[in-house]
Amino acid sequence: MNTATVGLAVTPTVVSTLLAHCLNRKPLARKPTAHLSYDEGLHLIRSFLVHSSRHTVEELQAFTSQWVPNPQWVRVSHVAIPEDQLSRAAHLLAEQLGADGIRQVGGKEWWQWRDPKGPLKAEWIEMKADYQERKKKADPGARVMLYVHGGAYYFGSVDEHRYQIQRHARKLKARALAPRYRLAPQFPFPCGLHDCLATYLHLLTHQNPNTVILAGDSAGAGMILAMMVILRDRGIPLPAGAVLISPWVDLTHSFPSVAGDCPLDYIPPSGFHHKPSPAWPPPDEEELAELRKLAMPQKTNIDAQNGAAHESGAPTVQDVADTTLRLTFNIDGEQVEVKEQIQMYTTNELLAHPLVSPIMQPTLGGLPPLFIMVGGGELLRDEQIYLAHKCADPSAYLPPDALMDDRARALVDRYKPTDVQLQVWDDLCHAAPTLSFTKPAKFMYRSVAQFSAWALARAQNTEIAIPDDDRISVISSSSSSDENEEHGPKPTPTQKPTATNPPHQPAAIGKAGDPLPPFTAHMIRQRVAPNGIVSPLPAPQDLPGCTMPRALIGVVKVGTVRKWLAHRRRWDVRFRAAGERVRAQRMREVTAAAAAAASAGAGAGAGGPVVALGGAADVPPPSALVGRRRRLAGVGGRRTTTKKKKRVGRLGLALWGMWGSKHDETAVAREREVAEKGGEVVVKGVGGAEEEGRGARAFSDLQRQEREVGEAGGKERRRPWRGLRREGKKVDKREGVGSADSQPAVPVDTERGEGGPSSRTTTFLSPDDYDTGSTGKRVMLGGVAMPFSLRKEPETASMITLASRMDQSPIRPSTAGSEHADSRPARPIDNNNNNNNNNKAEQQPTPSPPGLERFVTAAEEIPGAGS
Repeated sequence: MNTATVGLAVTPTVVSTLLAHCLNRKPLARKPTAHLSYDEGLHLIRSFLVHSSRHTVEELQAFTSQWVPNPQWVRVSHVAIPEDQLSRAAHLLAEQLGADGIRQVGGKEWWQWRDPKGPLKAEWIEMKADYQERKKKADPGARVMLYVHGGAYYFGSVDEHRYQIQRHARKLKARALAPRYRLAPQFPFPCGLHDCLATYLHLLTHQNPNTVILAGDSAGAGMILAMMVILRDRGIPLPAGAVLISPWVDLTHSFPSVAGDCPLDYIPPSGFHHKPSPAWPPPDEEELAELRKLAMPQKTNIDAQNGAAHESGAPTVQDVADTTLRLTFNIDGEQVEVKEQIQMYTTNELLAHPLVSPIMQPTLGGLPPLFIMVGGGELLRDEQIYLAHKCADPSAYLPPDALMDDRARALVDRYKPTDVQLQVWDDLCHAAPTLSFTKPAKFMYRSVAQFSAWALARAQNTEIAIPDDDRISVISSSSSSDENEEHGPKPTPTQKPTATNPPHQPAAIGKAGDPLPPFTAHMIRQRVAPNGIVSPLPAPQDLPGCTMPRALIGVVKVGTVRKWLAHRRRWDVRFRAAGERVRAQRMREVTAAAAAAASAGAGAGAGGPVVALGGAADVPPPSALVGRRRRLAGVGGRRTTTKKKKRVGRLGLALWGMWGSKHDETAVAREREVAEKGGEVVVKGVGGAEEEGRGARAFSDLQRQEREVGEAGGKERRRPWRGLRREGKKVDKREGVGSADSQPAVPVDTERGEGGPSSRTTTFLSPDDYDTGSTGKRVMLGGVAMPFSLRKEPETASMITLASRMDQSPIRPSTAGSEHADSRPARPIDNNNNNNNNNKAEQQPTPSPPGLERFVTAAEEIPGAGS
């Protein structure tokens, strides 16, 4: 699985999507897929996941953990989490699990094991300009984001998600810390949770908790929520707030949206399946029974360890047979028993554990303010909407009665409701900010920055000290001719109901520095169109996720299992030979380990499932790498270690990251121009070009203007930038055309104004405005430069770029006549969140946009319908 094979696999999808988009646009109307960039991105990810399922889990993990160079304007540094914080996190996690939880996970030692050569590492990500400013002041920073990446708990990496993390850091003017936590199935629950908890504890040794905001997407968001519950219950200082982007909080898939069809999402409706390998799938109950028979020569040694385990209260070998909970269903009149492990993150028995599926917590009150972002078209929509309401009103959304003991009820009474801002984005897919190059994602990043800045300022009891970036990051009023026709009127990004902006006009999401709307019953409930228009969310009783009977929450449904089993049967047939090879390999390992133990006597190292770490006997889940490692260690009496491959950089993820970073690169360049010259940088005809990639459109506008002022000069006179392609060399002997030094000034029409009528002015570009890049030989063309080669440096890495031969202008418009971006006064925050001036206007009813039925659907799994 490499760049070439992935490219060949997804190219037909990209081409077919382009053709369908151009030839049959009518079905796409009023949907995010009406825009080509979003449509292509959605189908590209879907095609990639289908292709990856034909490969092993290890291959997918290797592909998504490739080293990816960070842009030159981003500072990246690495840190290793100290051992004392890992030990402290393990102690807190063991306390939270309790004796019964320790038994269920198989002990309290195995999940602390990691490769001796692979300590827990994390990555600091920050804009270089922000770092230099902070370094001058010797300031640790009052805004830090701890970001946990997603990937269904088993793939993805910080490298793959860096283009998203760096945008969060830039919009918030913060620095981000991202842990490289261990991934399932080799390191199942609670390994990843242990790593994230240790990273937060380490962060507290350098930062006050009120300067920290937690954030994560998908599985990372679920991990963040579970971690905050541990912090709350163990008395550890909580952060200022948390951002949960499409959180995966119910691994039982018990909510209606998972059972239905979600054509606007890319998550496979039948779950994640892969070509068999030593990592996945793990042995089922029948295979485990065979392995135990082969391991009988080790019985004496195992019994000795079990005796010590009984004395210490640790699990025994028999417990490993029960780690896979048998799921029995009546499917089409046939009694079906699922013996295989369904989710890679943990065993079937633990799918409903409150730290695996936080939706099953007795209460989610007592947490810092939460921002929950939901895609209206995603598969996990209902559980996320339920989660938001459960946080804000814990007593109204309790788990099933069977889980509500005295301790659980005491927790409900102890913790007050959590303040929640819930945003449901019409028809958008799971974790839509992944498609950072699309217009909806740009509004989403703004909304995340707005909440994060508000939460940090509230926790610190200070103002939101983030300058207004309208002059740097302007979201265009329209990037396509049909935008307004599909989504209605388009307000300015900061539009709010005020005296000059009547409440009947649609409001839009804010950005960093804007105050939040007032909380009502601990909630801000918003429905958001893909173009950022905000309207009220329907009442809870009209949302399927909030009307689930308590008894059905956390119960695996027939519909989801039926789809999973059907896909699994197809994969068993398709990869029968690969599966038989994996099973034969396991048998050989156990047989060799048993023979080694028998020949060495009872005192030899044990094969089998029992793992002795720190003097205790643990029974890790069947998929855990530590169990297989221990089994291999008994072969020949020697201890084997996992061989780590050197991470290499390839073109695939680098191109994806560069595509995702295109907007940030342009915005950083514009910010630098504003800082250096103190002027506005808005080119006529570009719209929000920094949001869409301004290079080509700015060039087109510049070309038109040059023709107007130099029509008499001939072809070369109309294209004065041509001489820049060979820096310092003349390609035309006519005066004023040859080199950059002789380049004439070029007029550029710019426009100013925020919200009202624009006042236009014409500025001129001098030779000093030309950007010749950092290579010294070729021109750097901003967002359109393509990677030539990838090179790794000690701490940070950069991308060597090759000058594009396309007709792109290396000229950037100069700025004049406006104040420095950082000189704008900080806007105060209303810490009591009263917003007295705007409350009445904001509470006015707003017309609900059409299309509500797209995310309010009937449940497929309802009582009396086979659930």
